[in-house]
Amino acid sequence: MADTLAIRGGTPAVPPGLKFRMWPEITKEDEELVLASLRQDSHAFGPHADMLQKEFAAWNGNAFCAATNSGTAALHMCVAACNVGPGDEVVTTALSWTSSATCIIHHNAIPIFVDVDWQSMHMDPVKIEAAITSYTRAILVVHYWGVSCDMDAIMSIARRHNLAVIEDACQAHGATFKGRKVGTIGDVAAFSLNQNKNLCGGEGGLFVTNDAALFDRGKMVWSFGDMRPPNSGRDYHEYGLGWMYRTSDLPAAFALSQLRKLDRTNKWARDNWDMLDARLNGTPNLVRSFSSADRPTNGYAYTLRVEPSYAAQRGVSLRKLTEGIVAALKAEGVGFSLANWLLPAHAVFQAKNAYGKGEPWTSRFARKDVSYDLSQYPVSQQCIDTCLWGVFNHRPPNGPEQINALADAIQKVFENLDEVPVEA
Repeated sequence: MADTLAIRGGTPAVPPGLKFRMWPEITKEDEELVLASLRQDSHAFGPHADMLQKEFAAWNGNAFCAATNSGTAALHMCVAACNVGPGDEVVTTALSWTSSATCIIHHNAIPIFVDVDWQSMHMDPVKIEAAITSYTRAILVVHYWGVSCDMDAIMSIARRHNLAVIEDACQAHGATFKGRKVGTIGDVAAFSLNQNKNLCGGEGGLFVTNDAALFDRGKMVWSFGDMRPPNSGRDYHEYGLGWMYRTSDLPAAFALSQLRKLDRTNKWARDNWDMLDARLNGTPNLVRSFSSADRPTNGYAYTLRVEPSYAAQRGVSLRKLTEGIVAALKAEGVGFSLANWLLPAHAVFQAKNAYGKGEPWTSRFARKDVSYDLSQYPVSQQCIDTCLWGVFNHRPPNGPEQINALADAIQKVFENLDEVPVEA
């Protein structure tokens, strides 16, 4: 029964008792810094938050860094920093987590989505210029799955059209483009400190830039805003609303400890990623996760896709086949998640109503013919229908035993795809 799929009654590929260990590994150093935060008396934006800002800026190569309470908050600060306002348009990818688009709406601007290329699942530079209008103020790139976008092509387009470039690097700590770290290439960037990210603070984010004016403008939404007189003793001279996006000292202390070992844990994640990828080379009907010499992965996620031609040959829905693969992998002892985030398909964009009364699309400053017809994003939809992603199974503190078991399970399922049950 070794070659029979577990979902068909065979023996699971992952042996009994083998556990996939959870990310992140909590060490004595983590505990010491968190306890140090608890034992001092600045529990709002305290000393560890300040140290996190300084040490991350030095680690990533940025002049300025503000620690936030989420990656979404950091993204909103990026949009504000680039002077994007009501009715302005920001070109971004159709395939990402929701924050890549909602951060634009948060500043009363309009997301304009661009389809992805199949190989990388990143925004296709070839399709960007067709999305640019007289309303466009910025391009928001997403370094999805921990791999950099094609930044040469995107920066060339942006500079030609005098557009700001926002880097959503929330999954991409330490990822590089031609040897240069993401978050240092565009005008501003955002990182996340959510638990599933390579740099974990439980929750939180980081807004970075090398431009002092952009940093000051982004920070206008970081704190309270202009609600006190100039002689109040704090700098509340900003003209605009503050959203109160600062982090607090306790999660900052946890993130600071994780940052101090990030080079080591990133290397561990990449080594595991490479081991898994090598094991899966040659697996039939499997599209392996993307990484290249110019755009190497930081080890954040390993994505699986089934060749769409196989679904067509078998005469089944690509989405239903992918759901069947998820169930078959689970029976073998490993978990992968379905990708569900075709951004323009979300109700807020289909209804064009974020705040009521159709705002921000009904703003007198907005273009009236913005379309979110899903037929504009065929490659993104195909990626959604076939993509499985995993962020923990290959991550530290897992090692060769877990990686080999993971590869065994994936190979077993894909080598027996004809036997995977698929709902009609």
